[in-house]
Amino acid sequence: MERDGDQLSARPTLETEGLRFLHVTVGSLLATYGWYIVFSCILLYVVFQKLSTRLRALRQRHLDQAAAALEPDIVVKRQEALAAARLKMQEELNAQVEKHKEKLRQLEEEKRRQKIEMWDSMQEGKSYKGNTKKPQQEEDSPGPSTSSVIPKRKSDRKPLRGGGYNPLSGEGGGTCSWRPGRRGPSSGG
Repeated sequence: MERDGDQLSARPTLETEGLRFLHVTVGSLLATYGWYIVFSCILLYVVFQKLSTRLRALRQRHLDQAAAALEPDIVVKRQEALAAARLKMQEELNAQVEKHKEKLRQLEEEKRRQKIEMWDSMQEGKSYKGNTKKPQQEEDSPGPSTSSVIPKRKSDRKPLRGGGYNPLSGEGGGTCSWRPGRRGPSSGG
């Protein structure tokens, strides 16, 4: 009977020593690498979430493709809708092209009319600049139209400086040349 008692009393000490050893090793491992373990667990969680959503989307895509392959009516409807959308976009583009061509025709007609008026006024000996601007102002005043605005020409002025002037280059300044003073202590008397 004493042996049975010794075995019972020896067992708890072995278990407590094992628990102490486990506690010491796990505690030292967590103390040394705890933050690395925490960050790696978080990183694994995020990666797992991303991969699971992508896998779900990939599975759904495969299911949709399989369903579309089984139902040719859906494929035909999609192609018809795509063709209708393309046709609508092409019609809009053609309408825009026609509007643009019409604007160009009107501008060309306006320029031709102004040239004719200019030629007629020159033949009569009148100033053509004053005559061409007045009818245009009269046309613009009743109906405000921004599409037929003719941009003004810039007057030909002589530039203030030559084309090669650059104030940062240090050249071409002439008499204005500044140089920094000498470094070091003054060597005066």
